[in-house]
Amino acid sequence: MNIGSFYYPLPANEPVFSYAPGSRERELLKIALKELKSKKIDVPMYIGSEEIRTGKKVEIRPPHEIRHLLGNFHQGDASHVKKAINAALRAKDKWANLSWENRANIFLKAADLLATKYRPEMCAATMLGQSKNAFQAEIDAVCELIDFLRFNVHFLSEIYKQQPISSAGIHNRMEYRPLEGFVLAITPFNFTSIGGNLPTAPAMCGNVVVWKCANTQVYSAQMFMRILKEAGLPDGVINLVFVDGPTLGDVCFSHPDFDGIHFTGSTAVFKNIWKIIGENTKIYKSYPRIVGETGGKDYVLAHKSADVDVLVTALCRGAFEYQGQKCSAASRAYIPSNIAKQVKKKLVAEIKTMKMGTVEDFSNFINAVIDEKSFDKLEAYIKQARKDKGVKILVGGKCDKTNGYFIEPTVIEVTDPKYVTMCDELFGPVLTIYVYDENKFEDAIKLVDTTSPYALTGAVIAQDRNAVELATRKLTNSAGNFYINDKPTGAVVGQQPFGGARGSGTNDKAGSILNMYRWLSARTIKETFNPATDYRYSFMKEEPLTPRGE
Repeated sequence: MNIGSFYYPLPANEPVFSYAPGSRERELLKIALKELKSKKIDVPMYIGSEEIRTGKKVEIRPPHEIRHLLGNFHQGDASHVKKAINAALRAKDKWANLSWENRANIFLKAADLLATKYRPEMCAATMLGQSKNAFQAEIDAVCELIDFLRFNVHFLSEIYKQQPISSAGIHNRMEYRPLEGFVLAITPFNFTSIGGNLPTAPAMCGNVVVWKCANTQVYSAQMFMRILKEAGLPDGVINLVFVDGPTLGDVCFSHPDFDGIHFTGSTAVFKNIWKIIGENTKIYKSYPRIVGETGGKDYVLAHKSADVDVLVTALCRGAFEYQGQKCSAASRAYIPSNIAKQVKKKLVAEIKTMKMGTVEDFSNFINAVIDEKSFDKLEAYIKQARKDKGVKILVGGKCDKTNGYFIEPTVIEVTDPKYVTMCDELFGPVLTIYVYDENKFEDAIKLVDTTSPYALTGAVIAQDRNAVELATRKLTNSAGNFYINDKPTGAVVGQQPFGGARGSGTNDKAGSILNMYRWLSARTIKETFNPATDYRYSFMKEEPLTPRGE
């Protein structure tokens, strides 16, 4: 029963701790890192009220220290996916009928637990499991995830208060129902916050969720699941399963109650999912909501008026933070000839100062790429670049997986703007640059817009406002997040809603009200207080006869 109208004001973004030497947060984080490394965890699947252990164990090892065992998780199969769907559907009615403010307060409590009690542990888990440095982990696993939870509650309160107008004798209202079936959330390794947001955004709206995280993100995902349970999330609302993609798809996409997917991953996988859903529409009760953020081949376009220091910093941070394992990472750069020599010299010098190693040494800027598959892929591109004509490795290029999956931050210069590393999404610490004629900025703009099928993020670096305006207008469809005089990464919830179009996804903008609309199904209700009792309208009445002579 609702006995009041509850409103959640716009929150402030969670402050980012610095982890500077001597700080309390640095001390607590080091303690958490040591504690997590000292024990081996056994991670079950969370289905309904059960913690399911299959005995089919998969090892969890830090990408930067592959000889160390953090623990194991239990691999599931099709039966566990079916079990998760059934658990979700059993929980559905009770969850949907829970007052929305009580649903919301569960996620607000989870946010507070993250901000306080579990802050060091969640940060440490992301560092160890995904090889992020302390600052990157703080931004991702703590601050951004907290922001997703708090801002989505606010956005939902804004949606719920949107109501239609009513005319005399009539009352109209709008209900924002959850979807009728279940939602599938598929999350990637690279952001703990995405892993948290994709299942919780639909759940907050009253939906029930089957959540599959990447195997390389299990370590932090299981911790967030435990936090949600502690915050009061009822059994069955979100069910965390560890299965392979084809098995998951076979079960979920053939189920009549499948009602939506919240996805972050590769473009190829997403396109295949879309195809399968399209082919199966005849079996679904409703048309499923398809929300996806996929790949990127993100650019930095510099104008001849660009500040060299600004440009170099944008490239260093945009390309190499978190080893370039961001779908928003700067992967291709277009440098005008008048400043090219300065830029290359300073860029190489800056990269040579970057330390690489384990996450526990806080002086390291570069850590390991996520796994051996990623390492081998990136190494192959670098090896090929060494052989190809018109291609030069300016700095980096060394690859070593003896102790961890380490790839040096690498800059490749090409003479062909359509060279493979200017076009393919590499997802690693590899930046490719192309030097263009300083007087052909418009040609460079066209090149940027037509080189890649993606349209996720991009940046223009220029002091000339005419150049800024031209690039902003001409590159309208090249990026869903466009940055002026900054790196193309680092979107903040509530400030820069994130997402792109073209081959980069459906642009439903995680971290905004737009995304929340996708997990609701509106119902319009009209009540008439004085209903008609005669079908006849006034226009149907006969006109009176006019007497003769008048």
